[in-house]
Amino acid sequence: MRVLSTAALLGASLLATAAGAQTTAPPAGRLLASNCFQCHGTNGAGPGFDNIAGKSVDEIYKELREMKSEKPGNDIMKAHARGYTDEQLRQISAYLSQQRSSSSRDD
Repeated sequence: MRVLSTAALLGASLLATAAGAQTTAPPAGRLLASNCFQCHGTNGAGPGFDNIAGKSVDEIYKELREMKSEKPGNDIMKAHARGYTDEQLRQISAYLSQQRSSSSRDD
């Protein structure tokens, strides 16, 4: 009986540990926006070509849609934009709009 109680206690402890180890999913758009860091810095906040963190959702989305709809050319942003669905562009825009721009950071 004591072995059974010890096994039950051990099993409950393992379940509690496993439940505590679960993580929440990252914000929508974060993984998609991680592709932007090479040119725009981590979370779009530079340093890079253009600080896009903190811009409005509509502004970011409009710019991405325009790039996506333009004729293919030798432009890396057009190629990236064409690689996403409209819903993915919305998620990227929403995520980046919620990030702090480098100009608003405390140094």
